[in-house]
Amino acid sequence: MTNDVDLHPARIPRYHDGPFGQRPELLDERLFWMGHLYSWGSGGAGLFFGPGYAWADHRAYWQRLWQRADWPAFTIPLAAGHRFHVVYRTVPGEAGVDYLVNHPSWTRAELVARDDGHFMGPGLSWPDLVAAADNGLSGGTTTDPHARLLLLLPAFGDWAAPKEAVDRLAAALSTCLGMQHAESLATSMLEKQGLTGPVRWATAEDGARINDGRYSFRNPANDFALPGERLARVSAALAM
Repeated sequence: MTNDVDLHPARIPRYHDGPFGQRPELLDERLFWMGHLYSWGSGGAGLFFGPGYAWADHRAYWQRLWQRADWPAFTIPLAAGHRFHVVYRTVPGEAGVDYLVNHPSWTRAELVARDDGHFMGPGLSWPDLVAAADNGLSGGTTTDPHARLLLLLPAFGDWAAPKEAVDRLAAALSTCLGMQHAESLATSMLEKQGLTGPVRWATAEDGARINDGRYSFRNPANDFALPGERLARVSAALAM
């Protein structure tokens, strides 16, 4: 699943200076995926975890990950030099996963979703998600579209996800996790859509893609939303 890491961040402007750890090998570990997708899979726990799941191994694995001195980060290249970073923020008492869009010319990266005890999002529509997963651009952590889809999934929410989304998610779950009942699990996950639930997306007058999520940085009605110009540049970066 690994690829070259030329785009791996040394720092992410107006976010953090690291140290960011290059950990592409985590994408080959089932326990990593079980934790990464926990907020999405827990809604269908009977299918996702199943009887006899090794919870002791799960807890030990994630305790080690969250105690790391570096912040494991994964990069997905986007068109025109843009990047999507998935960062494990291993801060004691404030651990979580941040989802950011950036470009080398920007003075600040844009946080579009956060998966932790104070979750925020969603930050990606279905078209955003599949465009990033399928672009095949090199220079990031992986070019595997299944791994990319699952890396970004906790930042996704969309009422209008098409019927084929079930097959697409099921294929990723089967490939990366060896999941049984992958189609039933994908159906359940797409019905609940994690901690934020699905939202409705629309196009604003300035062309920015926005949603109606009460916890979303991409909902201009929220007082913590990204300002208009920054909403537009995130939309443009993800749509390319």
